Amino acid sequence: MRSEKTAPAVPAKVAPQPVRTQPATCDKHGAYDQSVIVILDRELRGGCPECHRIANEEREQREKAQEAYVKRLAISRKLGDALIPKRFEKRTLANYSAENDGQRKALSFCRHYVKVFDEIVEDGRCMVLIGKPGTGKTHLGVAIANELLHKTSRTAVYRTVGSILQAIRATYDRHSERSEADILSSLVTPDLLVLDEVGVSKEQPSDFELTTLFAIINGRYEQVKPTVVISNLDGSQLPMAMGERCVDRLREGGMIVVPFEWESHRGKEGF
Repeated sequence: MRSEKTAPAVPAKVAPQPVRTQPATCDKHGAYDQSVIVILDRELRGGCPECHRIANEEREQREKAQEAYVKRLAISRKLGDALIPKRFEKRTLANYSAENDGQRKALSFCRHYVKVFDEIVEDGRCMVLIGKPGTGKTHLGVAIANELLHKTSRTAVYRTVGSILQAIRATYDRHSERSEADILSSLVTPDLLVLDEVGVSKEQPSDFELTTLFAIINGRYEQVKPTVVISNLDGSQLPMAMGERCVDRLREGGMIVVPFEWESHRGKEGF
């Protein structure tokens, strides 16, 4: 006698249930309309939308911070040392000593540059801090980088022209673990590069120096990355120190020039 097989039961489709709302109260944010849906005789209640929004924002900030940390670590490994030299780690916009109108204007420009940096990045708009030595240019340049590094998820690197040239020459040693391409990439990749001591010798730069500067500035120009240039020269001397092509790249998008025309305050607190 042949037994008949019973077909497996097909679960009935659960008809979608309408969502209703009811008054609810959050301990932190007060009254809100709570969504409620019934599935298989179970009520699923929504939480406070403001708490949900804040939790999402905090998660996104953590993810951005982690991503920025990974980028900074990668850049630092390529450079072989910290992103900001130890001497300048505590240089901030808040501890810059602004005692005259010129200093106050320079500080205002730098604060605004940080405040609207998201817009600055969109245009790759560069800034030049130029003028007499000992007037606080390096302090403000480093302070911009520190503000971005410590208060945002942006990446920033401070370097002198001399240290870059020395690092690249070191890669020519056959035992070097870094290549010239690594060094250049680490200077093109960050959201901001602060490039100090441009034209410090006041002599005609070598072809090697001009070629290196152009590789950096042009690389950042192509990636629409802003650069802050610091120099003791005046505006008319900058093309000689960097090359006309570099200065043209810096001008693209509306270069901001901040003059430092007061006397040296080297040795005073805040500088």
